Amino acid sequence: MGAISIYQQAEKAARKYHTRNPYELLDAVGAVTEVVYDFPAHGLKGFCTILNKTKYAVINGNLSKDEQRIVAGHEAAHLILHKREILLSPAYALKDFNLYDGSGKLEFEANTFASNFLIADKCVLDALDDPEGNYFTLATELRVPPPLLAFKLYSMAKRGYEIWNPLDLDSKFLRGLKLKGN
Repeated sequence: MGAISIYQQAEKAARKYHTRNPYELLDAVGAVTEVVYDFPAHGLKGFCTILNKTKYAVINGNLSKDEQRIVAGHEAAHLILHKREILLSPAYALKDFNLYDGSGKLEFEANTFASNFLIADKCVLDALDDPEGNYFTLATELRVPPPLLAFKLYSMAKRGYEIWNPLDLDSKFLRGLKLKGN
């Protein structure tokens, strides 16, 4: 699935459910979402699965609120984009325990979806108008880590925006993520 197609699906979800809140998206797609405190902040970030036709998303409650929001968006992306893969693999949730250690296709797609769902193009374009800003202040203003912003800028560039992206795409960026204030 290409960046443009993933962008279209993220925008379709935002329009259909009238939200850019990942928890509202998880609710709208029928997921049972739980924030749990059983994992250290530097460990499991979250996972999703489908059991007996019920979608589940689990978010690590020991993460900052901004990190939890990003993980929720990432898990919602898996439930929307990868439902077939989840259903075909009974051990999918177990594979997702190393969610941010993998840089495979599914993680790339989930991060691309999450970046597009969580950050509207207009927000990026408005923030880019700040002559004092730089890439990292842009990420801070948008409340996302710089690597997630890289996915958003990559998507925008693929759709024809002339945007420079100073970071390489890294689907395992949340593995060691610490946002300001943690």
